Amino acid sequence: MWKKMWFIFALCVFMGGLAMGCAEAAGRHGKEERKAILLVAFGTSEPEARDAITRIVEETRKSFPGEEVRLSYTSNMIRLKILKEEGLEIDSPLIALAKLQDEGYTSVTVQSLHIIAGEEYHQLASVVRSLGTLRGKYGFARLSIGSPLLSSLEDYRKTAELLKTRYGMYGSEDGAVVFMGHGTHHGANAAYSQMQMLFDEEGLPFILGTVEGFPGIDTVKRRLAALKPGKVTLVPFMVVAGDHARNDMAGGDDPDSWISILRGEGYEVEAVLKGLGDGEGLAELFAGHIREASGK
Repeated sequence: MWKKMWFIFALCVFMGGLAMGCAEAAGRHGKEERKAILLVAFGTSEPEARDAITRIVEETRKSFPGEEVRLSYTSNMIRLKILKEEGLEIDSPLIALAKLQDEGYTSVTVQSLHIIAGEEYHQLASVVRSLGTLRGKYGFARLSIGSPLLSSLEDYRKTAELLKTRYGMYGSEDGAVVFMGHGTHHGANAAYSQMQMLFDEEGLPFILGTVEGFPGIDTVKRRLAALKPGKVTLVPFMVVAGDHARNDMAGGDDPDSWISILRGEGYEVEAVLKGLGDGEGLAELFAGHIREASGK
């Protein structure tokens, strides 16, 4: 008797859950699909450098006119301290996703604006994938994440072509271009060496170093000694020309900056204080990753 009652109870629970799931699915399918793209950058403390991110946001809106495009920062220091002091507010990825969910967006692509798949990217990916595994995908019918700039070999080749188009003139005749990347302790730091190998393969007078990883300034100096350029142009290998670009790379008053070190080596050195996002081309590369992530 008790076994029969427990069986009936369990069956009712199962059928009730199934009915609820069907109702939720029907509700989702019955909803008009509302699409959104959430662009996620680390952020920058330099007001002048934010134009690069703004440009990517605007170009993304042009590329995907039927979708809502929003921006979030992963850096709490920049969001909660620096921007707050300026009276500005940019959401974290989690808060931005919650707002999109509350506003009824059903199909969302989160696009990383990071250069490599380092720690920042993996933290973002864990948030997106965690929400995606929840029942109902946290209210979204589709929630996906686009890869950072350098992921596939094709990404490296397209990035090299972009850099050649934009900075090749600085390497003409006897010039050399030194790109400064951020660098990281994460294993993804190997992306910088792979990028350098591609420069070498194509015979470009480009040298890539990092502030906080390998290769560093000593490797840059050895490569320059082998090239023997008449002039060196420093360029940030970053989306924005922020604090690292303005101080660690181009800080002429700082004896430890790259421009001071290389001038001390006897080179004629100039710096370009423009991030990769300041010119044409970078937003289009990220747009390709958005299309791939959303299945377009």
